[in-house]
Amino acid sequence: MRKTTFWNAKQIQLRAQELADKAEQVWFFPKISEGNLDQYRPVKPINQEYTIEQYEHLKGDMLELYKALKQRILNIDSSVTEEYKKLYIAFKASSNFVDIVPQKSKFRLSLNMPYPDIIDPKGLCRDVSSIGRWGNGDVEVGISKLDDIEAVMELIQQAFDIQGE
Repeated sequence: MRKTTFWNAKQIQLRAQELADKAEQVWFFPKISEGNLDQYRPVKPINQEYTIEQYEHLKGDMLELYKALKQRILNIDSSVTEEYKKLYIAFKASSNFVDIVPQKSKFRLSLNMPYPDIIDPKGLCRDVSSIGRWGNGDVEVGISKLDDIEAVMELIQQAFDIQGE
């Protein structure tokens, strides 16, 4: 290598190339097949996109019930969005306030709020804080027919309001 007393961008690039060439002479890299290298490469996560069609129980009357409930939930506020997850459907503003798990003959709704905070004069809710469930929240309520929507919406509204506090 030559000695340099004056350094500029060109001199630095020349020195970098000299060092790279020298490194190739000193250190050899192993000859490994692509197949063997693949096992050491990081696995890229698959960004799974979910759709309403994936839920096997959202058919016929249950689909009609879902559409009616969905419309009422989205009408709570313009910030509310729907997001399809692998095992449930999330409705969120800043975060999930109600998750819907479609089942064969009903929907299991998880309300994202502490069970002691729910005002439930009809006794529709269940405390699931110590039970592992899909969805977010300590409050569970079921819905199986269009006539149930009004009562359930009062509970969903509470979960939305608590999130906004």
